[in-house]
Amino acid sequence: MDMRILCDPTNPKNRNFLHQNYGIQLPFIKNEIPDIPPQKLIKGSTVGTLAVLPASHRENPSLLPPFVSEKDARKGILSLIERGLIPPASELTVDPPFVQNRAAKIHDIQEKHRKPAPEVFGTYPKNAFCIVVSESYAEETKYPDKKPESKLPLKMGTVTPAPSFMSRTSTKDISAVQHLHGKGMVPFEFHQPKQFQVLPVHRPQEFSETFYVTIFNGKIDHTAPDILAFKQHYQLYWGHILSFLEYLETKLRQYDVPVAIVEGQKLAEISAVFELNSQPNWKDLLPVVKNRELVEEIIKRPGQQYRGPDGLEIAATKIQAIWRQYQCKTKYLIARRQKWAAGVISISWLMRAQRVRVKKTLKQSRQRHLENFRSRAKHLAANWNRIKASRRTIIHIPSLGYAQSLRSSVPNIDTQQNLQMGRLCDIRDDNVDVIYICPLWIGEDVTQYYMNLLGLQEAIKTGKPEKVMNVEDRLKVMTPEAISCFPNHHLCLATHLKYSPKTIKRIKNLIEGKAAYIVGGLLHKDDLAVADMLNVPILGPEPEVAHLYSTKSGSKRIFASASVPMPPGEYDIYNLRQMHEVLTQLILENLEIKRWLFKLDVEFGGRGTAYFDVLHLKCYKQILKEFRGIGPTVWLKKKWIQEPSELKLSRELPGILAEHAQPANKKIFPTWEKFVEMFLCQGGVVEAYPPSDSVTNLTIDMLIEPTGEVSMVSCGDQIHSNSPLECWGTTVPQCSVNPGNLHSVCVKIAEACKCRGIIGFFSIDLVTFIHPLTMEQQVWATDLDLAYSDQLAMTQLMLFISNGKLTCKTNTFEVSPKPRERKQTSNRKELAMKERAQIQLPFMKRYGVLSTQLKHTNLSIVHYSVLFKIFKVHGIGFDIKERQGTVFILHEDNKKDRLGMVTIGEDLQGALLTFARNLSVIHQEITAPNMQLENNFQAAIKDIELILGVTIVNKSCNKEEHPTTALEALTGRS
Repeated sequence: MDMRILCDPTNPKNRNFLHQNYGIQLPFIKNEIPDIPPQKLIKGSTVGTLAVLPASHRENPSLLPPFVSEKDARKGILSLIERGLIPPASELTVDPPFVQNRAAKIHDIQEKHRKPAPEVFGTYPKNAFCIVVSESYAEETKYPDKKPESKLPLKMGTVTPAPSFMSRTSTKDISAVQHLHGKGMVPFEFHQPKQFQVLPVHRPQEFSETFYVTIFNGKIDHTAPDILAFKQHYQLYWGHILSFLEYLETKLRQYDVPVAIVEGQKLAEISAVFELNSQPNWKDLLPVVKNRELVEEIIKRPGQQYRGPDGLEIAATKIQAIWRQYQCKTKYLIARRQKWAAGVISISWLMRAQRVRVKKTLKQSRQRHLENFRSRAKHLAANWNRIKASRRTIIHIPSLGYAQSLRSSVPNIDTQQNLQMGRLCDIRDDNVDVIYICPLWIGEDVTQYYMNLLGLQEAIKTGKPEKVMNVEDRLKVMTPEAISCFPNHHLCLATHLKYSPKTIKRIKNLIEGKAAYIVGGLLHKDDLAVADMLNVPILGPEPEVAHLYSTKSGSKRIFASASVPMPPGEYDIYNLRQMHEVLTQLILENLEIKRWLFKLDVEFGGRGTAYFDVLHLKCYKQILKEFRGIGPTVWLKKKWIQEPSELKLSRELPGILAEHAQPANKKIFPTWEKFVEMFLCQGGVVEAYPPSDSVTNLTIDMLIEPTGEVSMVSCGDQIHSNSPLECWGTTVPQCSVNPGNLHSVCVKIAEACKCRGIIGFFSIDLVTFIHPLTMEQQVWATDLDLAYSDQLAMTQLMLFISNGKLTCKTNTFEVSPKPRERKQTSNRKELAMKERAQIQLPFMKRYGVLSTQLKHTNLSIVHYSVLFKIFKVHGIGFDIKERQGTVFILHEDNKKDRLGMVTIGEDLQGALLTFARNLSVIHQEITAPNMQLENNFQAAIKDIELILGVTIVNKSCNKEEHPTTALEALTGRS
């Protein structure tokens, strides 16, 4: 209890306890702030009544004015006029007048340059003296080299500062002034007068409440009368004021300020705050100083705080403190950096360890997926014949499993993956149910369109449009929910599906207890993960195998092992020098080739292709002349003959390439330098372009079943619009190559693929032309794509809508004959004969034109319902009975700038005409005149017109020799 009282100064027993036990008598602190008694509030009126003009005088102006008392007169003339005691129209004369005239004083011109008398600060006792000095500043400036006298003579003139630092002894006063003058800090403009005189200061008549305390050289004379008067006036607050003055005195002495004049009134106001802030800075001290500018100028001088009496000690202390601070800060920074480095190292190590664990786990997971994929593939191969003949479910995942860098460069990758909506037509087999994984959210109108289209299956088979069936139980279109979570990550569809547990669960429920397998696109590692989640096999190769042989260099290896004709060229090129050397050698060995192609390894759709024409070489004509003179046999056998030409060509080729080589797709690779940079990054091939003006490209779709059986499922001739290296559509079946030769080449390639573990769907690109030297047709294998192609998806739609059959071995597309209407007859025998005749009717041949790459920006502003009304008005549609017409593919309902179209006709010329007419109608209906839009409709129409013109010419030329076939009609197509 005693300790609590001792430690609590606010306890009422603390004072007595200290006095009794320790003999300490604490002072009794009174409240120095006087209590101001509250003022008494006065209620009621404080203004007396004043006389006003009587009512009688207001009504009768002719009456004499009333008497004005002295009290009313003191209120002023304006008050008398306002109260009506003086009439408003009266003429008043003020005596004496407000403005008095007197003569103006003319001042002497010399008074303009005369300085005013200085202010005398403080109060002075009766017998006090002050020093008055004369002004001789002009003489000093004229003679700056003149040495001052030993004594400072004084004279009548300017009064010195307040006497708080001056004593009666004139010798001390003179020495003080000399001390100020020696330092050049005289605050009241002391100069060097020639004489001096000490005069008494008269005591003022009245006491002034304005006090000034003068601090000279950091010291205060506490016996000075002004200090005593200031202390007496503020004796209640003198404790605060004295503490503040001592602190200010210390600071001024520390900074060696010669003179500082403190205003007493401001000092008293600020001193109370000093108790709260015992260490004020100069910002708090300067407001109380009268000569603030002088003091502030002095304290701001560099090193001024070390010029006081204790300056050396303060400077030494400061230097030691700074040095210790520097050492401590250096050590701290080193320790902090070491701590930061240790943290970075530890975090990096933890992240590396975590990354290693994740990689190890991921590697084990992918290895497990691969092993499961292989085991399920073996099971699929063992049971393929049974599965193919029984009820089954096909899960279509049209995923483009390219590398992330390539997917990022493809605009609208989701739309590109959704170009194969024709896969839905697999339900034309009654034993097949389809689950289609869509990479886009499609609306109700698009879904309803496909349901209505696929519901015509029975109507197509019977030829009766009214027979429409519901296919919702056999067809499911699903969109993974992860697409909304990763909208801008450019993930492939398989990755989206992997991270969509709701969609995976729904698929599991649909295929539970059923035979099912996955048909993908270009397989990705995540396809294996999805197959492992669903526990279903994949009809396709391993992802690593698919990516290896889908490259341009990989396809060349397969073509070389299959011993099929290939264009002259070289693959696996990874540096610029190798490219120049290879191209030089290829040009010398194949001088009949006028154009050479450069293809990136990992690209698709003609995006990564560039070309170079050898006619730009200045030495080409001379080399060609030497070749013709020597002959091809000697030229190729004796390599030493080629050495001079090779030297010329190797010198000229790099510069000509940089100047004249052009990328085919300017949007992706605007310059040759950009193309070469990517070419050297991922590698590529150099191959010859066919040496002919009439070139036809073909796309053949193959299927290697799990049992090893090889079959051709689709074949078509490519149609090009903007560039001969970019395809926008195909005509099915192909009519450019003899079916037997084509089948032989494709089977060889399929066998080579099968030896490398490739199964499932893949496509082969070929090119055919008439060689200018031998005048024989040649077929070159140019590309291999180990994925489900757009042409195959559109072929499935064509076969579904026509109920036809495509036989690639004979290049025929046949549909069942038009069903005849039955007439009622009573003779059963006659009816049976008619049915037998109906069955024996021959199949009708048809040709199709397919495209998924139709693009028109104005399609996005037209709703699908309006677009189909336009088709109906112009007669664009499909005739179920005749098995010919047009069917459209809707890819998505967001941008809606792309469209797919299938046109079926009795002959190829008719199908092409219908296709061109449809494009023309759509373009005219949705495009205003002189409107610049991005589309390929017009280029496609021009290419079709060119094909039709060549077809007509070929027919007219060959009419007499033999019947014209589609082969001759399209051989000259470019």
